Amino acid sequence: MTQVLYREWRPQTWDEVVGQDHVVQTLRNAVRAERLAHAYLFAGPRGTGKTTTARLLAKAANCLAEATAERPCNRCTRCLAVNAGRFLDLIEIDAASNTSVDDVRELRERINFSPNEGRFKVYIVDEVHMLSTAAFNALLKTLEEPPSHAIFILATTEVHKIPATVLSRCQRHEFRRIPVAVISEYLERQIAKQGYRLDGESVDLIARQSTGSLRDAISLLDQLVSTGEQVTLSLAQQVLGTASTDVVWELLETLVDGRIGKGLTVLNQALDAGVDPRQLARQVVTALRAILLIQMGELPSEQASGSDHPRLQGLAGRIQLDPLLNALRAFSQATRTQPGNWQPGLALELAYLEAIHPERPKPDPEPSTAARPATSQPPGAGQEPPRQADVDREPDRQPPTVAELKGGSADLRSAVRERQPARAQAGYQVAQVTGGIEFQAVLDSWPKLLAAAYRRDPRAQALLNSSKPMGVSTAGLVLGFQSDLLREKMEKGHNAQLIAEALEEVLGGPLGVRCVLIEEWEAKSTTAAPPVQEGGMVAMALRDLGGQVVDFEQLPPHPEEGGEAA
Repeated sequence: MTQVLYREWRPQTWDEVVGQDHVVQTLRNAVRAERLAHAYLFAGPRGTGKTTTARLLAKAANCLAEATAERPCNRCTRCLAVNAGRFLDLIEIDAASNTSVDDVRELRERINFSPNEGRFKVYIVDEVHMLSTAAFNALLKTLEEPPSHAIFILATTEVHKIPATVLSRCQRHEFRRIPVAVISEYLERQIAKQGYRLDGESVDLIARQSTGSLRDAISLLDQLVSTGEQVTLSLAQQVLGTASTDVVWELLETLVDGRIGKGLTVLNQALDAGVDPRQLARQVVTALRAILLIQMGELPSEQASGSDHPRLQGLAGRIQLDPLLNALRAFSQATRTQPGNWQPGLALELAYLEAIHPERPKPDPEPSTAARPATSQPPGAGQEPPRQADVDREPDRQPPTVAELKGGSADLRSAVRERQPARAQAGYQVAQVTGGIEFQAVLDSWPKLLAAAYRRDPRAQALLNSSKPMGVSTAGLVLGFQSDLLREKMEKGHNAQLIAEALEEVLGGPLGVRCVLIEEWEAKSTTAAPPVQEGGMVAMALRDLGGQVVDFEQLPPHPEEGGEAA
């Protein structure tokens, strides 16, 4: 069976490692000075050389060359054994399939045995972040004080999942994404050695599609040369599922000009031709990012070929910053769409429409006979809620007098109901808050509010869409929920903060968010206030300070005093 190219071209010396000079120099100096650490952690994106460098370090640690600067020599029996995959003292462990604490205990038992033929037993643990918490804890002591003949090399693509107790016991090396120019140069050298037939544009396309992973670039090259034909740019685009640059430019032109129909036609023609939707979204994001960099005063030399720079500069002068940022967010979201959708191009079409119209247009008023969804129906369905201007024209209401307070519970309830403004009787409050924001303004801007919330987080927008605006109180916009679970989800995390930011963006002023249960809120709005105890603080506020009862909560009675409504 023919060996794949990325294994055939795997580096065997330090000089063959591509794009990780900062790591290679440090490890070579450690080998030369014979100052090897007992534990290393190699972290970085996939395909950047972590496992390859770990094998080189294991080979150098056991090399028989007398001059330490020449290790690994690839001539001695140990180096040849490592290259052939039969060196017994090099143990590679896949943590993804050996995650349990029992696997780590077995490793601890075997590590105390002396090496079979080398100076060191080197354990390479790949994807170490897959180990369970118990397995990490079982490894800690061995990792901190291993036998003198043992070296651990841990490799991971998700270093944030590694416990801090493990990180502090390892010498950490960060592997970086390899620049596009470096990958192109490497591929061109290897293509010249192998005699493959590829043009320069197809090599550049492979380098850009690899997104900084040299292994991915070699795999794409292997896929293309397997066709047995002269690899041109059009063939590479067809095999890799990418759109031609003309399609991307035409799509960007319609986006800048606002030609929605033409843009959707271009999209569907590209998808019908076999272009991968996510791949096309990535290409659009790359071009939009290049335009953004040009507007910020930086020339994106690695984002497009030299012939594309005039087009990018022309588009950069025709699009404003805010629409550009909206388009970047929308198409970036489309790149994260799960494959296998029954309508794969829908996410891309929605991203295109969102980029042109970041704010959804306000729907036409529905007829009074049409039924509105319960999740978005404002309070007072079937009747128009009073506007703030109408409420402000109501005659001033005075608080209950002392005589009315002394008259008993019936007189008090009657007095409180008569002196409540119409806004409280309607089931919600339209009290002014910071900036003078009215509840009617919130209702009028509800579609824009949903759009602003969706741009921040679709999950927060879904929670907002499942709520019912109850009013505006001194605490902010009151959102009613049918279940306590939805109310808690809105209150927890960053959802309430995102909705507050969306409110400030749409209404032009700060407005907080208060989450309530609809049943409790409506019950509290319609329940009459209980009698106020004479001589208490509430009675004093009503009598002497001009207070007014707008809300109350029945406290449990004190065992001795009988309690008071607050």
